Amino acid sequence: MSWRVIAHGDEVWHVDAVAERPANSAAWQLVLAFRAASESLPGRGGDREGRRRSFWTPYPLEATSKSALFIQAERIPDAAISQLLAERLA
Repeated sequence: MSWRVIAHGDEVWHVDAVAERPANSAAWQLVLAFRAASESLPGRGGDREGRRRSFWTPYPLEATSKSALFIQAERIPDAAISQLLAERLA
């Protein structure tokens, strides 16, 4: 199940929040994983045949624990996630 579902234009995107801690860092950083709900699959036709429509992107949040990070992430408005998606797709 997706953490959030965001509509952008005529597409629906599933968004998952992931905590990542870089080496030699005490802070967990938030990364958002976007996946188009209508990903084309091989043999299904369309001009995007077989092309995956997904990407990962960092979000400017960090915390010293994963639980604190996810609590902060819950406060992110859908509009901010939509804007990040629009910027990435532009």
